[in-house]
Amino acid sequence: MNVFFKAGILLTLCFSGLSQAADFRVGVVDTERILRESAPALKAEKRIEKEFSGRDQEIKKMMKQIRELQSSLEKDGTKLSDADHRNKERELTALNVNLQRMQREFREDLNLRKNEELAIVLELANKAIQAIAENEKYDLILQEAVYRNPKIDVTDRVIKFLATEKAETK
Repeated sequence: MNVFFKAGILLTLCFSGLSQAADFRVGVVDTERILRESAPALKAEKRIEKEFSGRDQEIKKMMKQIRELQSSLEKDGTKLSDADHRNKERELTALNVNLQRMQREFREDLNLRKNEELAIVLELANKAIQAIAENEKYDLILQEAVYRNPKIDVTDRVIKFLATEKAETK
């Protein structure tokens, strides 16, 4: 009799666990897609582009100046005196060193700003995911997955949520 009682309790627990598992809602989010397609990410990209466009133009201008000086040296190098030729070569070397420094600083600053903006977008995305999870009664939402079934992918909802949130805060 004790065995039947224990078996009954075990079956009850198994079935109650199955019924609870059926109510368990899981979602998955593609974070990289949010960082590419969401409204805050696109706006951040435009801000960064605008912020760095002046420096980018300055670098392009210097590159053009270097090409012109190098072309002039190749074309008119034999006509110049040795002193003038050395001076032009020094000028070209100095411009190249300056260009490399500017490009390095540009890349470093650009990467820093991108990381700052991405952190903001990720924070907004996390808040959106949390709000969606609470509103739609999700038990678990994962941001990284090797495989995700399209049925449980909530990325589109997060992107839409971020678009409406940004529109409401304007």
